[in-house]
Amino acid sequence: MSVRSALDGRAIGLMVVFCAIFGMQQVAIKAATPVMDPVLQIAIRSGLAALLIGIYLRAKGSSLLPSRNWLPGLVAGILFTAEYLFVAEGLRFTSAARMVIMLYTAPAFAAFGLHFLIAEERLRPMQWAGMALAFCGVALAFSDNGASPGISSNSMFLGDFLGLLAGITWGATTVIIRTKLSETPPTQTGFMQLLTCFCILMPGAALTDRFHFSMTHIVWASLVYQILIVCVVGMLLWFWLLTVYPASQLGVLCFLTPVFGIVFGVVLLGESADLKFILGAAMVLAGIVIVSGWQWFAQRAYRKGELVKIQGDSHGY
Repeated sequence: MSVRSALDGRAIGLMVVFCAIFGMQQVAIKAATPVMDPVLQIAIRSGLAALLIGIYLRAKGSSLLPSRNWLPGLVAGILFTAEYLFVAEGLRFTSAARMVIMLYTAPAFAAFGLHFLIAEERLRPMQWAGMALAFCGVALAFSDNGASPGISSNSMFLGDFLGLLAGITWGATTVIIRTKLSETPPTQTGFMQLLTCFCILMPGAALTDRFHFSMTHIVWASLVYQILIVCVVGMLLWFWLLTVYPASQLGVLCFLTPVFGIVFGVVLLGESADLKFILGAAMVLAGIVIVSGWQWFAQRAYRKGELVKIQGDSHGY
């Protein structure tokens, strides 16, 4: 078993870059929505990103698809597609800042599912408290009726609900990957997810008459960002980080992503962020950090206690 390095300055810096990349994702989709439907954007980006990752896998001499576990891979791909379908539809009705908060409830749903499937993943009382805090934050954010420019409060509620469904499906995808695809290389899993998403959403966009678009500068910028920066650079950076550093410690830092999403949405798109929404978002993020970072926090507290004990023993001696 390979030993993972403790988080260092390089890891923290790269994680900040990673979180900024993914925090910008919903903002890029939302910015291009007036001239290209989000479903079509995600279909195009998934197909081209799958092509690039496929080329990368072949260049390494790896197969594109695993020789086994293809059925769980297909299920993960369908859930991944559902997640982004909910994101795409939700962004038509709500702001990017609100979408990113709803989407990042996913770790709580993943932890809840894994609680019943893996004995080592059973939730501790503090984690249950974190989940309660997160969902109180969701309820508070839902109750904020301050709509962004051009968005009614009823539409925003629908968009937020679709974002929550996206979080649920992302959490379900994580459960499938942890329980059924843990031995599958992450790049193969990512390729299967992107390919499945393209194969479902592209025909869906055609059948629902969503091919009307204009290739403006903002559309080009959005697609290039989603394909090259998010799906290729972001995913490969994350896979590399997981091979070097402990996933539990990286996971705690992942919750910078919604913070970046809110900031980018407010600064670049002029979205509103009322006090009630900010408080709800803070509760969601704090709750998710407690749920996902509990083990890391417990280990640090234990080590600190052991250090204090050793120092006390040495002074006593």
